[in-house]
Amino acid sequence: MINDEIRDKEVRLIGENGEQLGIMSSRDAMKKAEEAGLDLVKIAPKAEPPVCKIIDYGKYRYELARKEKEAKKKQKVIEIKEIRLSPNIDENDLNTKLNNARKFLQKGNKVKITLRFRGREMAHMANSKHILDDIAEKMQDVATIEKEPKLEGRSISMVLTEKK
Repeated sequence: MINDEIRDKEVRLIGENGEQLGIMSSRDAMKKAEEAGLDLVKIAPKAEPPVCKIIDYGKYRYELARKEKEAKKKQKVIEIKEIRLSPNIDENDLNTKLNNARKFLQKGNKVKITLRFRGREMAHMANSKHILDDIAEKMQDVATIEKEPKLEGRSISMVLTEKK
């Protein structure tokens, strides 16, 4: 709440330099803010009495937006890259997929490896789990298993993360 939106009888006022000006009526606080050519902003509405500060509201909002933007810059977004395989994949094709997975892991992404079954392949799901075990074994120098191989509908998937 700013300026005329503040309807409390009494407020604790903080000056533009951060000094305590004491408890006074909201009208007096508003007059002091107008004399300084700034805005009266309620910064702690739940306090008893509410705390108001004399500041330039436009500058205050700009500073808040800038701080949020800085915090957003420092965040690291981790993507999950998916590699899809079929149960009858050839050794060289598998090696190509594993090289791609290594690249993804080195960039800091997680890798979800999905083994998809179609048609009659569904009858041999249990026999194909060894493919994911082989992948985990081949990737253990750069990756750790975050999520163990799990059957999800027509596919078995596991998630790998970079080894630290």
